[in-house]
Amino acid sequence: MGKVLIACEESQAVTKEMRALGVEAYSCDIEPCSGGHPEWHIQGDVTPLLEQEWDMIIAFPPCTYLTNAGMCNLTRKNSTDEYRRDRLQKRDDALNFVLKIYNSRCPRIAIENGVGYLSTGWRKPDQMIRPYEYGHSVNKKTCLWLKGLPKLSPTNIVTPDTEKAKLGKTVSSWYAKTLRDGKTLKDVSRLRSKTFHGIAKAMAEQWGLLVK
Repeated sequence: MGKVLIACEESQAVTKEMRALGVEAYSCDIEPCSGGHPEWHIQGDVTPLLEQEWDMIIAFPPCTYLTNAGMCNLTRKNSTDEYRRDRLQKRDDALNFVLKIYNSRCPRIAIENGVGYLSTGWRKPDQMIRPYEYGHSVNKKTCLWLKGLPKLSPTNIVTPDTEKAKLGKTVSSWYAKTLRDGKTLKDVSRLRSKTFHGIAKAMAEQWGLLVK
């Protein structure tokens, strides 16, 4: 049986789908897991685990300093040179973290992240997916960088749901809901970073069974 590491995943969304199919998967995150299975969770820095033998690694590295939204903070009004230097350093550290995972000796690796700096600071993604291709009426672009894995195939294409937000901009109702449900910016970020069930299930069924 293959052994799979789901890096930077406190929700255990993909881990639980892998386990449901009989795949020995473990989540890892610096935060405690919220998925209800601490016996499958390794709390701490994922870096030392990259030296171990894994048949597959699926990673969801933090996107705070990598997405286009995060990059916009570099040019925000009244930002100081010190602030910009700090943001750039954190952006470069985030990129190096991604490369450390991708360049590990594991033969099958998937990196998931939003649209942003990875496409220019590293390389273009192998695939871009959206939740509405996997049964969720959300139009959120998500990039995948793959090594030794096939592209994900859509499993249930539905119509994206939208609503008017501030300034009349049309956005996914899901985005608006996360703003309503989140008490702080950190809460909103955590809600938006969780993997959609349909995507997690597709990863397990299309990738996990390759190593079972």
